[in-house]
Amino acid sequence: MSQTPAAHAAAILDRLGVTRSADGLASFTPIDGSELGRAPLTPVADLSGVLDRAGEAFRAWRRVPAPRRGELVRLLGEELRAAKDDLAALVTLECGKIASEGLGEVQEMIDVCDFAVGLSRQLYGLTLPSERPGHHMRETWQPLGPVGVITAFNFPVAVWAWNAALAFVCGDPVIWKPSEKTPLTALAVQAVFERAAARFGDAPAHLSQVVIGERDLGEALAADPRAPLISATGSTRMGKAVAATVAGRLGRSLLELGGNNAMIVTDSADLDMAVRAIAFSAVGTCGQRCTSLRRLIVHESVADTLVARLTKAYETLPIGDPREAGVLVGPLIDDDAARNFAAALDRARTEGGEVLTGGGRLDRAGVYVRPAIVRMPAQTPVVMHETFAPILYVLTYRDFDAAVELQNAVPQGLSSCVFTDRLREAETFLSAWGSDCGIANVNIGPSGAEIGGAFGGEKEPGGGRESGSDAWKAYMRRQTQTVNFSTDLPLAQGVKFDV
Repeated sequence: MSQTPAAHAAAILDRLGVTRSADGLASFTPIDGSELGRAPLTPVADLSGVLDRAGEAFRAWRRVPAPRRGELVRLLGEELRAAKDDLAALVTLECGKIASEGLGEVQEMIDVCDFAVGLSRQLYGLTLPSERPGHHMRETWQPLGPVGVITAFNFPVAVWAWNAALAFVCGDPVIWKPSEKTPLTALAVQAVFERAAARFGDAPAHLSQVVIGERDLGEALAADPRAPLISATGSTRMGKAVAATVAGRLGRSLLELGGNNAMIVTDSADLDMAVRAIAFSAVGTCGQRCTSLRRLIVHESVADTLVARLTKAYETLPIGDPREAGVLVGPLIDDDAARNFAAALDRARTEGGEVLTGGGRLDRAGVYVRPAIVRMPAQTPVVMHETFAPILYVLTYRDFDAAVELQNAVPQGLSSCVFTDRLREAETFLSAWGSDCGIANVNIGPSGAEIGGAFGGEKEPGGGRESGSDAWKAYMRRQTQTVNFSTDLPLAQGVKFDV
């Protein structure tokens, strides 16, 4: 690219009408380590005013009929379509995704807006039979209140949309605290939202707010009871801290945390399909997805063949500037990620592992590494730990039930998959005694989820569910209502209390 990342980012932000700051939080591109720009910081002391304004927006927005709220989200989807190329390019610049992944992330935002528009007419409750004559019972779902959304660098815009599109149609304002590594994409999305709000005409002010800052700002947001729900995406360490803080005030938390995802490849598997699925799942986004493939559990009869094919594929992976055509592996987010990558490989060696390919850092500006394949003698401690980098640990198995147990024997339970041509193995994997993960796939990799299904995992991933299905219920409060339309006042359970 002839244009520097900073000039490229400045042109995009100017087109979107984003105001930057001369002395705010600096954003550095992993492409070459240069500064992209600065975002205005939100002092922690100012957060109280942000929450007060969100409360005012809530009191107005909850009175708007849900289908009308859906109209705002429809307009947001239109504005995202118009800004798709610019937003995708900014995602690439700020977090290092290759161009097609940046475009895919913005498409995910558009898709969840479409989902939420339909949802705005389907916030269904229940009618219930009453044991008391002349009484009617029902359950309804009511708006909850301001939602705090804390997002991670690796999906700098899509996770906001998963939460915000649903929150808006459910009647809730959103306060977004993006990763301190990707503040510019958040400001760009806010500018796009404001265009949609202007077209909508009567949306309350401060329905969507962005706060920029470090860890202390996120901690303050999590601690404030004026945000009844905190949706947090990031590391398990961060999620445990958020969960404890929110639980301490009896609030709600929706957590999407780490993963240590496995693929079981059986002796009946289509190895051509498996190689393609492994390559994307393990090295896509440079191994920086929560659903990235980290553990490959292969039947011993096909292990050598599969590993040889994978090694050959890895050694031809195009690594470089993610803006360039043909590049499949961009950079890690920063030097800390590169150090963790190297440390994990060193630890794997000390635990008996053999690095079959990759592992080095490229001698160029930016944080570029060669994705690694490591053959391990067992599921050692380093294998059970999630390293947010492109390391694929290979283990072998003989008995299918033992393979499933091996997959489940880690603290994380986000995503999982099996490649098999046997119906019995596939259905066992999907059974109650099969995969213990929130996501379980057959003959596709563990990453690349669609928005229609609720996304999330069990154990250390936190148990939260975002995006499709009935994930909307997290953003609302359930109310059981009873109406007496008779002239009598019978009590439930036959209780008599006459005065």
